[in-house]
Amino acid sequence: MAEVTRTIDIAASVEKVFAVITDFENYPKFLGQLGMTGVEVSSSRPGEKTVRHAVKKMGTTVNYTLRYQLEPPHKVSWSFVEGQFMKDNRGSWRLEKVDDSHTRATYTVEVKFGLLVPGSLVSALISNELPQLLEAFRKRAEEV
Repeated sequence: MAEVTRTIDIAASVEKVFAVITDFENYPKFLGQLGMTGVEVSSSRPGEKTVRHAVKKMGTTVNYTLRYQLEPPHKVSWSFVEGQFMKDNRGSWRLEKVDDSHTRATYTVEVKFGLLVPGSLVSALISNELPQLLEAFRKRAEEV
């Protein structure tokens, strides 16, 4: 899969958007409609968190672990540690202050799957789930 970048405007401060993005433990609460069933922060150091995600897709729970680099309040990036069906998963959130109560968030992701993952599933992730993911983060930041 090639790198995909999308930008969304959010009616919340940069600090609030950053707090929502890095509130990993609560992902299942607002990303449940996308299949997120569990999150476990397995290690946490200043500026870094290692997080195990559980996502239910097509009747199967897929587990994967990402290492996040936190650069408050303007950037969160991640790299792949391990996971099922994936060969790589890396990306970032870049947050730009528009004004005190508006943020422009740019999400970039590149995921490489193993040979057993059909291209149609990868296309569905890009065309359907990425906009839903961004909308879920926008809604959460604007509500909390």
